[in-house]
Amino acid sequence: MRETGLFFLFLFVCLIGAAVATVPLMQTGWFDYSPQRVMGRLAQLFILIGLWPFLRWRGLATAQSLGWGVARARIARSLALGWVAGVAILLVLVAALLTLGVRVLDPSPERGAAWLATKALQALIAGLLIAVLEETFFRGALYAGIRRRNGLASAVAWSAALYALLHVMKPSGLPDGVAFDWAGAAQMFLQVFGGVLQWSHLDTLAALFLVGVFLALVRERSGHIGWCIGLHAGWVFVIQVTRRLTDDEAGARLAFLVGDYDGVIGWLAAAWIGLLAAVFWRASALPRGARAD
Repeated sequence: MRETGLFFLFLFVCLIGAAVATVPLMQTGWFDYSPQRVMGRLAQLFILIGLWPFLRWRGLATAQSLGWGVARARIARSLALGWVAGVAILLVLVAALLTLGVRVLDPSPERGAAWLATKALQALIAGLLIAVLEETFFRGALYAGIRRRNGLASAVAWSAALYALLHVMKPSGLPDGVAFDWAGAAQMFLQVFGGVLQWSHLDTLAALFLVGVFLALVRERSGHIGWCIGLHAGWVFVIQVTRRLTDDEAGARLAFLVGDYDGVIGWLAAAWIGLLAAVFWRASALPRGARAD
């Protein structure tokens, strides 16, 4: 719990810095973006700047701790296989959503092969970037930090919990008529934490928590994050392509199976990923008396 708290404190300080810096930056008139977008990007920038010193302080600034402590060829092979597995896993979910009428195809006439190839390439690149950054942080440094002090169960549970929470803790816009000044920045900052308490986010939190559990178990069994990066990147790829090719059907009888986070993950995703996590953990267990290499 202490290690999780320190990681959360690091992220909290970065968010405070972003909130403080956003006000004078927005007052310059240089940015033609919404305050919440600027605050979010600044928070990400401060995290990137401060992460390495923080990891050095915690004794986690090593390839082994970050999940990269194996041969490059092994990482590359695991990443590629993981990506294929991740795409297959999410395609099953998307196919179920289409079959149940929760999402419907959106055949727009202007969407030709070139458009699809461009969007697919963008989704591939975005998925890889997101996966490398998030897996290095969550299943790399955070998981290793908790694992060495508190054991497997704590590492899986707390890394998954923080992973889920941070995905719904985002700055949101101010109500109409509220000026973005120091008071407005403080209100926006508090709204980041208020989002966690919204009932509508429960399905998203459940799904992302079980995603975090699954990836942490993969990290434990494999000893590195190559598979985690591949799975994560494959999932992001399918989600982004799905959102461009289909629309959510809000009036569908089973619309509750997906949340409002991205229109794909929700209660059905939580059940599917949770089942896969349980099957993987049982199927990947070493025979009694065997040793991991």
